[in-house]
Parts: sequence; C-alpha cells; structure tokens
Amino acid sequence: MFDTMTLTKAVGAVCIAALVALLGKWASMGIYHVGGHGSEQAYAIEVDDGSAGEELAIEIPFADVYAAADAGSGEKLWRQCQACHKLDGSNGTGPYLNGVVGRDKGGIDGYAYSDTLASIDGDWTPENLDGFISNPKDYAPGTKMAYAGMRDAEDRANLIAYLATLN
Repeated sequence: MFDTMTLTKAVGAVCIAALVALLGKWASMGIYHVGGHGSEQAYAIEVDDGSAGEELAIEIPFADVYAAADAGSGEKLWRQCQACHKLDGSNGTGPYLNGVVGRDKGGIDGYAYSDTLASIDGDWTPENLDGFISNPKDYAPGTKMAYAGMRDAEDRANLIAYLATLN
C-alpha cells in the first residue's frame, strides 16, 4: 500500500510543518515579546483595578429604604425568624415579635434577655431593628441571638415593615 518513497514524503512533510511552526513561534516571540533582555514596553495600557467602583457606592439612608418597604415581601422573609420567634404573644427560643416595633428593648416580662441587650436603652425603632438584624453580634456584643445577620437593606426594611403591621 505504501512504498518507501511515499512514507519518506509523509515523514518529510511532518518534519517541515513542525520546523515552520517552531520558526513561526520564534519569529513571533522576537516581534511581539515584551520584557526580558533589557527591552522596555513601548506603552502602558491602564487597567481599572476596581477601586473606582468603591467610590461610586452610594449609601442610601435606611429611612428612605424603609419608606419604600413592602410588608408582603417581609412576610416571606419572616420564615427565617420563626424558628426561634413567635407571633402569638408567647416566647420561644427568642422573645415574641408581635408588637416589637416601638417596644422597649428588653421589655418583655418573663424572657431572659442577655445582659448586653437588657442594658441597651431605648425602643425598637425601625432604625434600631435594622442595625440589630443586619448584624446582631456587632449591635449588641454578647447577645444570645445566634443569627449571622441579614445583609440586604431592602430585605431588612421589608421584614421590619411586616413586623410593624403586627402591632
């Protein structure tokens, strides 16, 4: 099927193709290679390092977010809370939350609040609830609430709007 001449031609073609590829690579490295051997880059292309995006982040006041809150969406978010809290006026692992908006912090008789939370003065305003729900451990260090926090301000506002309807 193959004689020696055909086989020699095929091997020669493969070798020449490999040689052309190697010479092409060598030539392109000589033309386009940047750096090495003391050569300098002809021009620099500035690339955004992402810091400009940090400057553009605008903090919207919670009062504005709360004014546009949707209590219906907050009711869906309540499912995260109901493992520890109740809405029927009885305490669970955590204190009951019906009537929490406007209530005194640590103001439920019969619930053993942590010393930190019991010592904080004031009422549970929407702004205070926002701070607590976003990161309970930062708001009240030593709190018994084992919850990492709700990161999205809109979700927190919706949840607080739902709790406000239960007063």
